[in-house]
Amino acid sequence: MSAARPFTALRTLAALAALPLLLTACGYGSESTDDDSQTGVAADAKKLSADEVKIGYFPNLTHATALVGVQEGLFQKELGGTTIKASTFNAGPSEIEALNSGSIDIGWIGPSPAVNGYTKSDGKNLRIIGGSASGGVKLVVNPDKIKTEDDLKGKKIATPQLGNTQDVAFLNWIAEKGWKVDAQSGKGDVSVVRSDNKVTPDAYKAGSIDGAWVPEPTASKLVADGAKVLLDESDLWPDKKFVITNIIVSQTFLKEHPDVVEAVLRGSVKTNKWINANPDAAKASANKALEKLSGKALPAEVIDPAWKSITFLDDPLASTLDTEAEHAVKAGLLEQPNLKGIYDLAPLNKVLKAEGETEVDDAGLGTE
Repeated sequence: MSAARPFTALRTLAALAALPLLLTACGYGSESTDDDSQTGVAADAKKLSADEVKIGYFPNLTHATALVGVQEGLFQKELGGTTIKASTFNAGPSEIEALNSGSIDIGWIGPSPAVNGYTKSDGKNLRIIGGSASGGVKLVVNPDKIKTEDDLKGKKIATPQLGNTQDVAFLNWIAEKGWKVDAQSGKGDVSVVRSDNKVTPDAYKAGSIDGAWVPEPTASKLVADGAKVLLDESDLWPDKKFVITNIIVSQTFLKEHPDVVEAVLRGSVKTNKWINANPDAAKASANKALEKLSGKALPAEVIDPAWKSITFLDDPLASTLDTEAEHAVKAGLLEQPNLKGIYDLAPLNKVLKAEGETEVDDAGLGTE
C-alpha cells in the first residue's frame, strides 16, 4: 500500500453526516455494559489524582490488551488506590459518545472511529495516546466458488459496515486491482455487502454471501464453517503491521489527570509484555473475560487461529492510521481531514523509556 500524503483540510462529507460512517473495526451493535471482572483495590493503596478512572473497550480479541489487563489486575496494580471502572461497548460511535459525555475517560477503539470522532469535534475531544493491536483482519471466501483473487469478480463479499475500517480497506484493495465499485451502494465488479459481523456467519452458511473481509474472530468463525483464507490484510502492509486498535483519552481527563493516564499506559505496556511472553495463558485469560462478558467462550477452532493473527504492541503505528484515512478519502467516503494533533505520545514515550523500551513515533501528527 502506498504511503499517505499529509492531510491539510478539515471537512467531512455533509452527505455522510447521518451515516454511521468510519465505525469501529469490529462493531457488533451499540450497547455498553459494565465489566465487573476487575480485581479489588488494596486497603492501603495510595490514590492518584483521581478517585476513579473509567475505561471502555470491546469484548473482542483485538481489544485483548484491555480484556487481559483488567482480568489479570495489571491495570489496577499500576493505579494503586485509584479504582478502575470498566465498561464494554459494541460499536465505535457509542464509545465516542461515552468519551464525549464523560461516561468513560480512556478507551480502546479502532482507527476509523478515532479519526471520525476527532474530525467531527474539530480536534477538541480526544487524543490517541497509544497502540494496542495490529492485524487480525482476513479475506475469507467460499472455496467452491472462489479459488483465486480474480474469481472475486461478480461475487458477493461482506464487510462489517459502510465506511468502517474493513470496508475502506476492501474498497481500496478493489480499486488497486483496477475494478470499479460504487462505494455508497456497493455495486460494481464486486458486490460489497454490508453485513453486521454477528450475522455474517449465518449469511455465509445460507449462501447469501460468497466471502467476507472481516476482523477476528469473525474470520475464524467463517473458516470453522468451511470458508478458506484467501488473503491476510497484514500481507498488504509494510512489515505486515497496521493499526487495528488504538488507546484514546478525553483531552479534559488527560489535562486534569496526567498521572492516571500514565498509570493506565504503564498497565497497558506491562499487559502487552505479559501477553507476548505468555501467549497461551494470555489467550486463556482473554477467552475467560469474553465468557464473562458474553456468556460463552470461543471454541478452540476459532480462538486459536484468530489469536495467532493478532499482534499486541504499544506502537500506535501512526503512519498506517494516516494511510487508512487516505484510503477513505480515495473511496469518496471522507474529505481530507486535518489529523495534526490527533496523537499525544509523550506520556507513552515516558513510560516506554522508564521500562527500557523503544519510544514510538507520531508520523508528524502529534500535538507539537
